[in-house]
Amino acid sequence: MLDLLIKGGLVIDGTGSPGYYAAVGIEGDTVRILRGDASGVEAAETIDATGKVVCPGFIDLHCHTGLTILGEPRHEPKVRQGVTTELVGIDGISHAPFKTQDELHRYIWLDAGLNGYPPLPADWLTVAEQLGKYDNKVSVNVAFILGNSPVRIWGVGWNDRPATGTELEEMKSVTREAMEEGAWGLSTGLDYPPGAYADTDELAALMGTVARFGGFYHTHTRTEMKKVSLLAPWDEALEIGRRSGAAVHLTHYRQSTQGEGSHWDYLDLVDDAREQGMDVTFDCYTYPYSGTSATIAIPNWAKDGGPEALMAALQDPEARARMKREISPVRLEESWLTHFVQPQNKVYEGHRPVDIAELRGEDPAEVFFDLLVEEKLGISIVGLGTNPQTLPDFVSHPCGMIASDAILLGEYPSPRSYGCFPVVLAEFVRAERHLRLPEAIRKMTSFPAQRMGIPDRGLLIDGMRADIVVFDPKTVKAPATKLQPKQFPVGIDYVIVNGQVVVRDSEHTGALPGRGIRRGRATT
Repeated sequence: MLDLLIKGGLVIDGTGSPGYYAAVGIEGDTVRILRGDASGVEAAETIDATGKVVCPGFIDLHCHTGLTILGEPRHEPKVRQGVTTELVGIDGISHAPFKTQDELHRYIWLDAGLNGYPPLPADWLTVAEQLGKYDNKVSVNVAFILGNSPVRIWGVGWNDRPATGTELEEMKSVTREAMEEGAWGLSTGLDYPPGAYADTDELAALMGTVARFGGFYHTHTRTEMKKVSLLAPWDEALEIGRRSGAAVHLTHYRQSTQGEGSHWDYLDLVDDAREQGMDVTFDCYTYPYSGTSATIAIPNWAKDGGPEALMAALQDPEARARMKREISPVRLEESWLTHFVQPQNKVYEGHRPVDIAELRGEDPAEVFFDLLVEEKLGISIVGLGTNPQTLPDFVSHPCGMIASDAILLGEYPSPRSYGCFPVVLAEFVRAERHLRLPEAIRKMTSFPAQRMGIPDRGLLIDGMRADIVVFDPKTVKAPATKLQPKQFPVGIDYVIVNGQVVVRDSEHTGALPGRGIRRGRATT
């Protein structure tokens, strides 16, 4: 007898092929496809999926939830979108490996506005130990990619200087150990110190180690290089791929709201590299709104030395005057703040720095600096960062996949954190027809699994792990908006993770069957 039977639905298997009608059986955590009449098949539970689509669970390649999920293991904003596997450690910001608990806690402090805080104590140091925190304790599967920032802290420290030869060898050694413990590759966030202090040579050397394990390069590129040329940040990423032999994945790849150049320049860069024999892919999120730590608005020289150095700079009149000259007006005038912890500051949730300054009768930059100090750096900032007119061309490009860049912090996060995947089904497929449904599902299932190298997820075929979504293609939608971002999707009826029903009739069941999935071994 089967543990679960899903019958009557249109199976879209994740390959990009048209759907077909069949029943889907689950034994333990494994899929069986049952063609023909399944009326006589016995199961402990049967789901009637008539009029619904049955497809693999969605795999999100860009998540800032590796810490917050430990405090909120039901993880409803993501699993109710149909997400069954997340990749954490992106933007160069992973939370392992570290030599000491003090270094780990300092790093959590530096980027609390991006990744939040875990329940204390954060008592792991290695990749293996962090992955163990997820096994049968959270709603979704969690995969880990090694960030270059902790690698740099391990070898060089927190300062802006080149690595010595000895330090680089130590960094390559700790990279190798992380890959052996199950990391899927190396990520960089070259706008976030101390990883931002790494040069191209250092990153190519580390990626050489990663490539020998079959890992890939996942990069938030170096924005300041746009001063050289429009595509210079992504040219650096491709150069790292060429020199290391690694596959390159450009994350949150899109044209900015400034409309710099043509968006075809970005897409041609990917196509040209692939024609030259490189393995290059990208992901994009499906809303025009960005989201990150508010500390990104502070120049990197103020972060030289770690979070204590940044706090000192924010309270030094001379340093503040310099920051005020260098801060982008966009951060103060067009972006809003969220994730306030101090009670007296909660009134500022969802407001721009210029609005808060007007309320307080103070200068916007000075208010911004003061709030960062009061909140111990933990503020998030959200703004209009993507050209919505050209976004469909990125979403529909054959080399692009969907990833949320989800940050589940504050009362006014980017709405993509609650709606990135269902908005593809509702808007990009059903309403605007930028994509056909099978191709859209491929971009959210088998394609990210292929990019990572996950062998047994992302497809709904015999023998695969039972990560499954059942949704209504006629009613699915994402109500999340800028002003009301924390709204769950509509029309996603069931989500199954490792064979267990986590969402039933659009409500969380309380089940926590997620696992840490590790490269180079069975993903159980």
